[in-house]
Order: sequence, then structure tokens, then C-alpha cells
Amino acid sequence: MPANELAALIGRIAATDGVHPTAIGPVTLYRSSMASEPCDCVYEPALCVVAQGSKRVLLGEEAYVYDPSHFLLVSVGLPVVGQVTTASSEEPYLAAKIDLDLGQVGELMADAPVAIDAEPPGRGLTVSTLDPPLLDAVSRLVGLLETPRDVPALAPLVLREIAYRLLTGEQGGRLRRIAAEGGLSQRVARAIEWIRRRYAEPFRIEDVAKAARMSPSTLHQHFKAVTAMSPLQYQKRLRLQEARRLMLVGGLDAAEAAYRVGYESPSQFSREYRRAFGEPPARDLARLRAAPSPAGA
Repeated sequence: MPANELAALIGRIAATDGVHPTAIGPVTLYRSSMASEPCDCVYEPALCVVAQGSKRVLLGEEAYVYDPSHFLLVSVGLPVVGQVTTASSEEPYLAAKIDLDLGQVGELMADAPVAIDAEPPGRGLTVSTLDPPLLDAVSRLVGLLETPRDVPALAPLVLREIAYRLLTGEQGGRLRRIAAEGGLSQRVARAIEWIRRRYAEPFRIEDVAKAARMSPSTLHQHFKAVTAMSPLQYQKRLRLQEARRLMLVGGLDAAEAAYRVGYESPSQFSREYRRAFGEPPARDLARLRAAPSPAGA
């Protein structure tokens, strides 16, 4: 199925702008009739396919652009900045996000053993060419939403096929490394989850390294290879993004939000917030509240 047919399919199901959860739990659809402001979020392991329009994601200082010819693959939880860059009322941004079950990837590896390459961990986020077999599988999965009675029987099969297509495709090595029990990539993923559960608490790098079963120096090296950040930079980004959300959505003032995410000094929080987002909290929030809501994926 060509990308324009997938766009027509998503356009029928997601008929209004916004985020559309679906009857297939791992599948979320997105629609936006205009380009968006940059939006902070944490991407979980997922396949993101754009059927129409384009989007840019920033991981640290690195930019990743994907469109109907390219998919975004995320293999670990990463704090990023996303922005819909191409969209209009005539040709809205249309996209599908499919959450990845890394346990299922591991099962596929066990069913059809494949070699785990010895390359060091790479980025936990990448853009790759969308080939016809993967596009066809994604289209069939989204198409099941138009025949709800088929979802329970067929959706698990197509989700498994998508995992197989990714595992045997251009980015298969990335998934194999992250799903391989005891591998470096999986240990980095364990460190990422350790920090995410405790992001508001101070920690020593030795504690994270112990949880990941790595030496501090090895953890630092491979953590940065996967996330483009050091463990402390990763924690800081999570803190600032959550503080921004608490102020924007929860109505907290800057001092309370800073305290909630682990800052003891409001002045330090304000400095780091401005460095991360370009403006002090009050001015940044006023701009965000005036901007249209962004679409995800």
C-alpha cells in the first residue's frame, strides 16, 4: 500500500486534529493541520511512520527528520524535542505511532536465532528508509481499525510481523542489541530506567553503574553513545521537561515546580531552564500557551 493510501486511511480514522488513541492498544494516530512549535516529550520504544507531512525531532543537538519515505525508530526512553514541520489544512500532518514490545523482539530472536553483532551501542533513536514490506504491514494494522471485529484475532499477528520486519531490516542490529539479554545496549537501557524512576532524587554515578552492572567509565561512554547525553545531563533534561509540564498543565509556579522535580535552588532552576528553553519560565510559558497544541509521533 503506498503512503498516500495510508494517509487516506489515517485521515478517515483521525478526522480531527489531535492525538487519537485506538482500539489497538500500541497504535496511536496523529493529525495536525498546521506546523507546530517545538514540544518537549519523552519518546518510548516505538516505530513512528508519517503518511503525510514531515516532522523533526531533536535529541540533544542532533536533528532527525522523517516523512512518508522515512520512519523513526526509538529503542529506549529518550527526552526529545519534536516539531511538525510540514502541514496544512489541505494536506494535514498524518502519522501513526506503534509502541514496540521489546519482549516480543526477544521472542522472535529466540524463535529464529540471529547473530548479535559485537558493535558498541548506537543511538537509541534513528531515521531509516521506509521500505514497501514495512509500509504494507503498518497499513494493514491501521486498516484493521475500520473492521473492529478483526482486531482481536489479527492485530497481534500484524504487530508481530512489524517487529519481524524491523528485526530483519536495516535497523535490525539496533533492535537485536537492545533486546539481547545482558548486552551493553540492554544494560544502558537498564540505567536509563533507573534514572527515570529516580529523576527527582540526587544520585551518584556509581549507583547507576551498579544497577546497570557496568563500571562508571563504561556506563558514561555507552550511555552517551545511546542518548547523546551523560547520565547527569539526561536527569537534568527529564527534570526540566517535567517542571515545564507541571507549570503549563498543572498551574504550578516556577518555585513549586522546581522543588517537585528535585531542585533546591530556584535561581539555579531558572538559569538551567533558560539555558535549555531559551527564555525564563514566565516568558516561555506565555509563548507556549499562545501556540497551537502540537501533534505527537
